[in-house]
Amino acid sequence: MLGGFGNYVFRMTIELVHWLVVEQTFELFNISTDEWSLQRVLVMFMPAIGGLLLIPLWILFPKDLKGGFSSFLVKVNLRGAKLPFRPLFTKGLASAITLGTGGSAGQEGPIAVIGGTIGSQFGKSFRMSNDRIKVLVACGAAAGVAATFNAPIAGVFFATEIVLLSSYGLSSFTSIVIASGMATVVSRALLGDISEIVAPPYVMGSLWELGFYVLLGILIGGLAAGFIDLHYRIKDRIEALKLPPLSKPFLGGLAVGVIGIGLPQVFGNGYEFISEVLVGHHNWYLLGLLVIAKMVATSITLGSGMPGGLFAPCLFLGAVFGGAYGHLLEVLFPASYMSPGAYALVGMGAFLAAATHAPMTAIFMLFEITDSYEVIVPIMLTCVIGTSIARRFKKDSLETFELTRVGIDLEAGKERNIMKAIEVSEVMRYPVETISERMTLGEFARFVEQTSHSNFPLVDDEGELTGIISVQDFMGVVFEKELMDLVVVKELATTDVITVHADESLDDAMRKIGYRNIEQLPVVDRKTHRKIYGIVSRRDMISAYNRALMNSSLGEEKA
Repeated sequence: MLGGFGNYVFRMTIELVHWLVVEQTFELFNISTDEWSLQRVLVMFMPAIGGLLLIPLWILFPKDLKGGFSSFLVKVNLRGAKLPFRPLFTKGLASAITLGTGGSAGQEGPIAVIGGTIGSQFGKSFRMSNDRIKVLVACGAAAGVAATFNAPIAGVFFATEIVLLSSYGLSSFTSIVIASGMATVVSRALLGDISEIVAPPYVMGSLWELGFYVLLGILIGGLAAGFIDLHYRIKDRIEALKLPPLSKPFLGGLAVGVIGIGLPQVFGNGYEFISEVLVGHHNWYLLGLLVIAKMVATSITLGSGMPGGLFAPCLFLGAVFGGAYGHLLEVLFPASYMSPGAYALVGMGAFLAAATHAPMTAIFMLFEITDSYEVIVPIMLTCVIGTSIARRFKKDSLETFELTRVGIDLEAGKERNIMKAIEVSEVMRYPVETISERMTLGEFARFVEQTSHSNFPLVDDEGELTGIISVQDFMGVVFEKELMDLVVVKELATTDVITVHADESLDDAMRKIGYRNIEQLPVVDRKTHRKIYGIVSRRDMISAYNRALMNSSLGEEKA
């Protein structure tokens, strides 16, 4: 219920900002985006005004505004799901300013965070366990998405597939279903039984069209992978600009406004225009141009520091690309009576699935929006094919790509990410106790008596690694007295040595140790792989992990 109310308040805030900034300005200067005039140039300043309004929030609450939906996923899955209370208002207001003034972004990411924060605060107030709070966060996120689209099933799958990383548990699933259903009830009571996107009844001309839907899935999969790459390239370029950080939201908004002079459809979440495309309006070349324009506008908006989500831009991109594709098919096959709006509808879901790697969410969202069983087969085909193609080119989704670049793997879990964050150089021991490869077994026996170690790297006359021997290797011949002064240790040593580099993570080192169930790894240089820098043992790695885990847990409790 709170998630449903949160969605309502957030949407009303967006409308209030839009009325104050955009509608009042349009009325004052007699601006219209439907016809060309000198006053139309003024639309370029609308998103820029949003950037200016964000500056006080960035000055007062920089920590609240940093990080998008990806940082929310990290907190939920790796940091105990204990979300702070203040960003519920500060980041919510910032996102409303972005969307209300025309920034090219979506409201689903912010509303999922708002609902998740409500769930987290609810769990913390009753001193629930981290696992239970995580489920409550997922309930809040499901509530927000369900209320936005009037689609309770889609809200359930959004929470389980995206927020909980496809973790399906009976107890969590039951709670999420209840939360999603109640949020939809609240939304319908306050806003009516309508969705943000209005779609006409879906119609498929013939079964032969399934082949065109398969091709659409392939094309959209490649397009989604390209969007992921373009989005982060633009974001990196903006971050690299040597400009005052507080000026970037204004300049980013101005750049989006320049695009909007000719293509005002890129402003905001674009739901009204999506509804027009689903009906079959607009020609293919305008829709094709909007694919590029919306990609660039969205990347500039979010990359410049204007908070918002990526859910709505994905729906927009899929709709306009699918609409353009449908119109081209209509030109090529005029006698087939194809519906461009149908391809726009299916393309909308396919792009969302491919970009977020969440096909179930997209499938059920379209089913609920259209309320048509006929859409199931085409949308299943395009979503699954699109997701597979996108995964082939980009292993990560839009939300996890940035995390992977900094070494965070959400699916690996908290423990493995701790191992990935520690380098071998922080744990290895040096100097290393090495022995000459020419040492006899008798000399080795006397050497072992004076040390507590059990594994010893072998080196040649230049001091380079040639093998490794353990006490266990020696035990097989210890009673062969006649061999003690005749055989050298190299005859018993392992010459195919598994090594590790100082800049590798403990996760990599532990994997290598697991290959042969060995206890220690020599740390060598990257150039020759034979110069020894140190040695790292299983015991050292486990101790380092335990210390890091304790520090992490104490940090979470302090937070």
